[in-house]
Amino acid sequence: MRDYKKIVAWQRSHNLTLRVYEITKSFPNEEKFGITSQLRRAAYSVPANIAEGSGRSGVKDYLRFLTIAYGSLKEAEYFLLLAHDLEYLSADAHSELTDMSNATFAALHGLIKAVEHERN
Repeated sequence: MRDYKKIVAWQRSHNLTLRVYEITKSFPNEEKFGITSQLRRAAYSVPANIAEGSGRSGVKDYLRFLTIAYGSLKEAEYFLLLAHDLEYLSADAHSELTDMSNATFAALHGLIKAVEHERN
């Protein structure tokens, strides 16, 4: 079993999720069940899938969950762009979250490559 809390990609995605929750508190109330919910769901899906995958015994299953995490990260990136374009997110906040997302992507990409190497 892998300890997901020690995985850098999980740590970065967890921190991104915490920041997304903090920043979306200021989004308009009418977006509570719209972009706020969607962005939060996409953000927490990343560390949740890394954690769930780390509990799987097979490498194939682990990779499947890591791939789902990657897709969720891309979805969150889109919602960050949308929130910025709708002026719910300042340029500074968008830049900060995009930087965090990019760092998460780099760690997740490295993890996927390492697990693929392990599989081969």
